Amino acid sequence: MSYTVDGRELETDEQGYLLEADFSDEVVPVIAAAENLTLSDAHWKVIHYLRDEYREHGHTPNFRNMLKGLADVLPGCDSKSLYDLFPLGPAKQAAKVAGLPQPLGKGGY
Repeated sequence: MSYTVDGRELETDEQGYLLEADFSDEVVPVIAAAENLTLSDAHWKVIHYLRDEYREHGHTPNFRNMLKGLADVLPGCDSKSLYDLFPLGPAKQAAKVAGLPQPLGKGGY
């Protein structure tokens, strides 16, 4: 599987995550469409948060840390509202839509 963005072919793993992070905003709507998501301002805030975390730490946070970190970005954000935005799992689906590689999985990172 791969995504085509502005004439570039972006390689993915078998689950549709990019093999290498792509921070261009053009990649987000392409992946969101493949995930059947209609992007809102709240989606973009989560995406920018995850991209910042990835740049700073080299990986995305697990769900619990993501929820804590988003408190400043999306006041009143709770797990239900994140699942409303990313129904297949906020930590994983949001990372995919953000153009980031597959999250590391469980753990205390």
